[in-house]
Amino acid sequence: MGILSGIKSLFSASGESEAKAEEAVEYNGFNIIPAPMSEGGQFRVAATISKQISEEEVKTHNFIRSDLIPNRDECISITLRKAKMMIDQQGDRIFS
Repeated sequence: MGILSGIKSLFSASGESEAKAEEAVEYNGFNIIPAPMSEGGQFRVAATISKQISEEEVKTHNFIRSDLIPNRDECISITLRKAKMMIDQQGDRIFS
């Protein structure tokens, strides 16, 4: 039961570890919302990238990276840089 408890704690703790999401940053027609996740006294790089496709359709892509950053503001900065790089490299394929 120890292994199952460990797995369960990973999933149940994920909601608790998420910090407040930041305001959206517009970049090349995409919106990036950094959402650093508090984990063990550090912050994990995470964000939501979205794009308005039509009046009624918005596509979104959530990403979480393995990077842990000691400072929340630095984590947000790194998150934005990585999200912009992903947009530059993949464009709309992010949503595939």
